[in-house]
Amino acid sequence: MDTIVIGIAGGTGSGKTTLALKLKEAFAQDVVILSHDYYYKDNSHLTFEERVKRNYDHPNAFDTDLMVEDVKQLKAGKPICHPVYSFVEHNRLPERVEIQPTRVIIIEGILIFESKALRDLMDIKVFVDTDADVRLIRRLLRDVQDRGRDLNSVINQYLSTVKPMHEQFVEPSKKNVDIIIPEGGFNSVAIRMLIGQIQTFLAEAQ
Repeated sequence: MDTIVIGIAGGTGSGKTTLALKLKEAFAQDVVILSHDYYYKDNSHLTFEERVKRNYDHPNAFDTDLMVEDVKQLKAGKPICHPVYSFVEHNRLPERVEIQPTRVIIIEGILIFESKALRDLMDIKVFVDTDADVRLIRRLLRDVQDRGRDLNSVINQYLSTVKPMHEQFVEPSKKNVDIIIPEGGFNSVAIRMLIGQIQTFLAEAQ
């Protein structure tokens, strides 16, 4: 199967997922989205209190090697079963989700460009660039409303790990990208350009 792999990275709350979903809307069954968040390492050996204190914004928090293998399998036309992660339990869940291979594979996450092995599998690398204050507000709303977190814990995590890890790993990853998109999924011009590029690839691959 001829596939195109698109990597979408950027800081927390930048609009990565919105952009990925916009592309999926455009191509429906031809697209699968793999989030780096699925691949947080299993921490069952730790207590809940210990898991809460871990740094989840460092590259070592992810089982990126497993993600690399899963992307290779999809590119080879083989199905995968990716992990499921709970942000409430701060741990992997027992179940897995089966994904069938598609012609368009979208990988999204804050640190996907930090791994050369993962970057090498991508045909297009996109960085979503959004102001830090906007990203912080979006993260606050998401973590409190959707992930059951309290406001103080979200702010403490942002100041202690999210912000410094963004400065150390996420922001420097811009040098590895092909396209920088301000505001991600809210940038209609950039979305149309990406859709056009994907359409061209799919037409040429037929």
